[in-house]
Amino acid sequence: MTHDAVETDPVAALTPATFDAAQRRVAPVVHRTPVLSSASLSRETGFRVLLKAELFQRTGSYKIRGPSNKLPQLSPEQQRAGVICSSAGNHAQGVALAARELRIPAVVAMASNATPAKIAATKAYGAEVVLHGRIWDEANAEALRLAAERGLTMIHPFDDLQLIAGQGTVGLEILEDVPDVDVVVVPIGGGGLISGIATAIRTRRPEVRVIGVESSGAPAMQLSLERGELVTLDEVQCSIDGLKVKRVGEKTLALVSRYVERVVALEDERIFDALLWTMSRCKLVVEGAAAAPVAALLNGLVDAEHGATVVCVISGGNVDLERLRGQVWN
Repeated sequence: MTHDAVETDPVAALTPATFDAAQRRVAPVVHRTPVLSSASLSRETGFRVLLKAELFQRTGSYKIRGPSNKLPQLSPEQQRAGVICSSAGNHAQGVALAARELRIPAVVAMASNATPAKIAATKAYGAEVVLHGRIWDEANAEALRLAAERGLTMIHPFDDLQLIAGQGTVGLEILEDVPDVDVVVVPIGGGGLISGIATAIRTRRPEVRVIGVESSGAPAMQLSLERGELVTLDEVQCSIDGLKVKRVGEKTLALVSRYVERVVALEDERIFDALLWTMSRCKLVVEGAAAAPVAALLNGLVDAEHGATVVCVISGGNVDLERLRGQVWN
């Protein structure tokens, strides 16, 4: 297959062998996160519900996986020059730690109003942090400028096949740990996680159903699927970091179109309710996007037979707990 063919046909590019190779690169770097049972969620829904707990992953989310697959495949020249990304969230920390593991210089561009905790965490993983602008788009423009100026390789947060293959290792672990899985429910921002998981699972087990969950205030994937083309939202009315995306990826859309059965959407308020429910009932500190699959289940948006085995991907647990300081409760 030519390079051009790989670029234009993500479905053909990502084969079971691609994911096997990704797992070999990723496994030595990441934690094999547990699959937890939830009696409460099972009672509420009538399914056998399991939680793939990526909140226990290194850096607190699945985002270490993609870079841990991509960075080893850079040329020696690219590795020596270094990598750059623009993110104030989980992608920044995933790229920073993956780069540190391989002794690759990393630069992260963030908006100047990024929280001090996120800046400190990214620096702690060894990255150089550049603060620029007030919004992500301005930070991203600066990252592109620095990439050209310094000869750095830009690491996209979701629309990159090597990154997608790395995220898909979550799906391989689900198949190994839950061989009788019927349905997998995954949150959607730009689509990197769900496209990787769905492709990894359904190229092996096509009978397994994969369902995506978006915020109804940022339904970029749902609208793109309905219209059969990539849609850029005019505005985003979503306050959940991992879900508020105006435009999903070309590659992620192609893969979701092929391998994801359905994308559902619900209001931020219901997702935040599910976040509190998960903290209360499951004793797990989850971030907003990670609660979206639980919200879909609690709100009856996952259609499956009674007793079906349903795995919710709990994508991360990076919550700004500083906002709780000074509160008093028992």
